[in-house]
Amino acid sequence: MTTIKVRDEQEIINKLASYIEKISNDAINSRGRFYVGLSGGSTVKYLCESLPRVDTEWSKWVLAFCDERVVAEDSEDSTFGTYKRRLIPKTGLKNSQFIVLKQGVTAQEAAVEYTQQLKIAFNGDNFKFDLLLLGMGPDGHTCSLFPGHPLLDEVNLPVAAITDSPKPPPERITLTFPVINNARNCIFTISGGEKADVVKRILKDKEDLPAGRVNPIAGSAYWIVDDAAAAKL
Repeated sequence: MTTIKVRDEQEIINKLASYIEKISNDAINSRGRFYVGLSGGSTVKYLCESLPRVDTEWSKWVLAFCDERVVAEDSEDSTFGTYKRRLIPKTGLKNSQFIVLKQGVTAQEAAVEYTQQLKIAFNGDNFKFDLLLLGMGPDGHTCSLFPGHPLLDEVNLPVAAITDSPKPPPERITLTFPVINNARNCIFTISGGEKADVVKRILKDKEDLPAGRVNPIAGSAYWIVDDAAAAKL
């Protein structure tokens, strides 16, 4: 786990663009494709500003979601819908490169169907992302894995449904820790003084919170934090 301290949000965006460019191009040069998992929340803002700067072969990207809300694609709560509006027009990406949630089904059905889509994308059961771009809530959650929730200990399902999310909307799907910790790289982007306490609890006090369980078995985890978020380290 590597902590990278930067001054402010603009430096987070600059650093993130640099990492994504290197990781994506290394993956494309080595294996012909770049598999990346996206998150919602503040991560959307950082990616919408950093990705257009990245020099890469966009056609070789395969994009999935670390978690997604079970809502209509045109809903403001849809993570894919947000990227579709705010990111795709700024890059060489196409809608068809995104692995998206099936519409009009239950959370459980969506999780099963998403797993099948990932099997096709990865040509098998080994979902090894080159990069997962992660956020963290003020309670220490990441993806839709919340403190004290049974899904923290899920080991059989690569993609799980959650219908009782403490953060609305309640119905979601999420990658589970066996997939998250199978990634080659995970990057957290954290800013703001309201995150300082939980950043300290995870990075300094080593408290067992969901975001702190991100520890790729054969990969790297990076925490890019601005001065305000790192104030208590």
